[in-house]
Amino acid sequence: MKTAFFFFGPSLAFIMMCSCARQQQVGVLSPPADEGVDVFFRGFVTGDEEPFAQCHASTVVRTRDGEFIVAWFGGTQEKHDDVGIWISKGTPDYWSVPVEIAKVRQHPHWNPVLFYTPGGRLILFFKVGETIGEWETWYMVSNDDGNTWSRAQELVPGDRGGRGPVRSKPIVLSDGTWLAPASDEKGGLWNAFVDRSEDEGRTWTATPFISMDRNVITGEGVIQPALWESAPGKVHMLLRSSAGAICRSDSEDYGKTWSPVYKTSLPNNNSGIDLTKLDDGRLVLVYNPVSGNWAPRTPLAASVSADNGITWSEPDTLDYGEQADEFSYPSIVHYGDTVAGTYTWKRQRIAIWMGVVK
Repeated sequence: MKTAFFFFGPSLAFIMMCSCARQQQVGVLSPPADEGVDVFFRGFVTGDEEPFAQCHASTVVRTRDGEFIVAWFGGTQEKHDDVGIWISKGTPDYWSVPVEIAKVRQHPHWNPVLFYTPGGRLILFFKVGETIGEWETWYMVSNDDGNTWSRAQELVPGDRGGRGPVRSKPIVLSDGTWLAPASDEKGGLWNAFVDRSEDEGRTWTATPFISMDRNVITGEGVIQPALWESAPGKVHMLLRSSAGAICRSDSEDYGKTWSPVYKTSLPNNNSGIDLTKLDDGRLVLVYNPVSGNWAPRTPLAASVSADNGITWSEPDTLDYGEQADEFSYPSIVHYGDTVAGTYTWKRQRIAIWMGVVK
């Protein structure tokens, strides 16, 4: 059974729910066989009866009391004007009725990102716009683990092209800086950058686009970074790319400047990736282990790295199907050595899985 309750006030709308050598050594799939992820649960957040024909680009967080909150965009079809941001809260086998929590205007909405601040506030970032190249970033805030939400407002008023996180969650660095993984898709050329906030999200400063050799990074370029900090000030990103491989860049100064983008040996099909850094420093990456620009989005798999992304375990399959099937756009969180993630299931449902990192 699913339940949802709505409260409306005069000014707030609330929802309550019950380098070459370097390139050759980075990203190699060659660690010991005892590393990986043991999956112990697979299920769905959404069902067949939902009021949207398609859903995509989910994001997940875990609340302080052990529940999960998942958001995604849904509507008739991606890029259609009726697409809004939907949300559900619950446990892996029991979910509240999905609610369309954000619909700023009758333009497509895209790519929600849920992010818990160090103080416990929950922020929902999302994009709004007729085209990706000209979309805007909006956000809403919850102070009670997603039960009630503020009205939506623009993150950087007047910006077109996208600020703040584009797909994966921001991270909080060891010096307190918030770092949002961002990218730009204007004019058919893709570029990545980060947005930095030194005042807990009140203001944001975008870095220049990260440089890349387009003779090496062929096609559109790179977008949708996923970030982690390995030591104070040492920050890294993996990127979706059109070059048939996951790409990477590194920073030595808290994300202010970045190395040129370089290819890893991890395959990429020009589809979204995500990762989380465990408390012991290991990384868990979720991705489609398929090489090729716009290659099939199946299977979906997870790999583990114990050496800061130099080598990775062989992929553990999370879902697979025919080449026309789609298992994509993962989001992942961890607590202890347990990981939980969501992903797009054939554009028809949002799926969830849980596993233990070996």
